[in-house]
Amino acid sequence: MRIALIHYSSPPIVGGVESVMAHHALLMTNAGHQVTIFAGRGKPFHPNISVKILPQLDSRNAEITEIKKQLDQGVYTADFDKMRDWLKKQLANCFENFDLIIAHNIATLNKNLPLTAALYDLNQTPGFPHLILWHHDLSWSSARNHEDLHDGYPWDLLRDPWSWASHVVVSEIRRNEVCQLLKIPVEQIYVVPNGVNIESFLKFDLETKQIIKELNLYEADPLVLLPARLTPRKNIEQALYIVAELKKIYPKTMLIVTGPEGPHNAQNASYKLKLLALRNHLHLQGTAHFLAEISNAYIPDSVITDLYHLADLLLFPSFEEGFGIPLIEAAFSSLPVFCSDIPVLRELGREDVTYFSIHDDPSMIAAQIDHRLNDEVTLRWSRRVKKLYSWDSIYQKILDPLLKKVVL
Repeated sequence: MRIALIHYSSPPIVGGVESVMAHHALLMTNAGHQVTIFAGRGKPFHPNISVKILPQLDSRNAEITEIKKQLDQGVYTADFDKMRDWLKKQLANCFENFDLIIAHNIATLNKNLPLTAALYDLNQTPGFPHLILWHHDLSWSSARNHEDLHDGYPWDLLRDPWSWASHVVVSEIRRNEVCQLLKIPVEQIYVVPNGVNIESFLKFDLETKQIIKELNLYEADPLVLLPARLTPRKNIEQALYIVAELKKIYPKTMLIVTGPEGPHNAQNASYKLKLLALRNHLHLQGTAHFLAEISNAYIPDSVITDLYHLADLLLFPSFEEGFGIPLIEAAFSSLPVFCSDIPVLRELGREDVTYFSIHDDPSMIAAQIDHRLNDEVTLRWSRRVKKLYSWDSIYQKILDPLLKKVVL
C-alpha cells in the first residue's frame, strides 16, 4: 500500500505528534508499505521513508502565520483563498499516486487553516485517496483557543464531520470529545493509542532483540525470569511445575531460563534432558524457554540485563546457594523476587522478597505470585503497559487491521 502522512512538521523536529508519526511510518514501512511524509519542516530520518518538504504546510511559515493573524481577529481575506487554492493544486499533485492519506491534527487545529481548507476540498474530489484524520488535539474543545476561533468559514471546518473520511483518536476521552464536536456516532471513531518502542527505550542489544523475536517474548504475561545454569541444585524442575500452575491463571505465562549446562559436572547434560522431558510432560512447549536450546555460545551480561528489564518477576527456587546474585540484580531492575526459603536468600532479601518452601505445592506458589502481581499497583501497571502500549503490539492488533479496513 502507498501511504502518505501529512503534518505541519516532521522529525527531527521534536514534538509529540512528530514522534508518533515517525513511529507509524517505521511500523508501516517494516510491514511492507511504501510511506512518504509530507511536512513543512523536517528532514529524512530513515533510508526507506521519503520526506517531502513543502514550506507552506508548516504552521510557522511566514505566509501562513500572517494569514493566521488575520483569521485570529475574525478577518477572512483573499489571501486565505489564494493560499488555499495554491495548496490544493500542490497537494493534488503530491497525492496523485497514493492509496491512503493520513493527516495528523490538520482537521481539528487552527494552526494552518488554508491547509485545512485545501485538504477539505480535496476530500470532496472524486477519486481522491481515502483520508484518515488523526485527531490528537481539538481547537474547538480547548478553552485556550476559543478567542482565536469564530463562527463560519473556515473555522467551522474544524468541527465539520468531513464526509468520506475516517476519524482516529488517541484515547477514549478524545473519542467522546470528537463525537460531541463533530456530531458523529462514537462507533465511527477509531481509537489507536500512542505507544513506546520498548527496544529503543530500554536500549536492547541486537542479540536481545533476536531472542525476543524468536521466542515471541512480547506476548508473555507474565514473563518469568530464572537466571541460572542447568544444574540440579538450581531446582529448575520446580520452576516448571510452578509455571504450569501459573499458566492456569495466566494463559500467556512464559518462563525463560538463561543459563547453559553447568560446566563442572558431566551429569548436567542428563539434567538438561530431564528438564526438556518434564517440559514436554507438562505441555509447556512454547511456554518454558531455555536459552541453551538457542545457542551454545556464551550469553553476554548485557543480554541478561535486558531480560531483567523485560521480565515481570524473578523466580529463583534453588536448593542451595553461596550467595544469590540474581536477587541483587533483580533489585537493580526493580523486579519482584520469588525465591526458595533458604538461609542465604533470606539473609539477602529479608522481608523484601517473597519466599516459598521447596516442598510447597506448586499451586500454592503460583497463588503467591498471582496475589503479588495483582496486589502491587506498579506491577499491574507495568504488565498492562507492556501488553497494550508497545508500538509493535499497537500496530499488529489495532493499526494494521484499521489500515486494511478503511482501504478495502
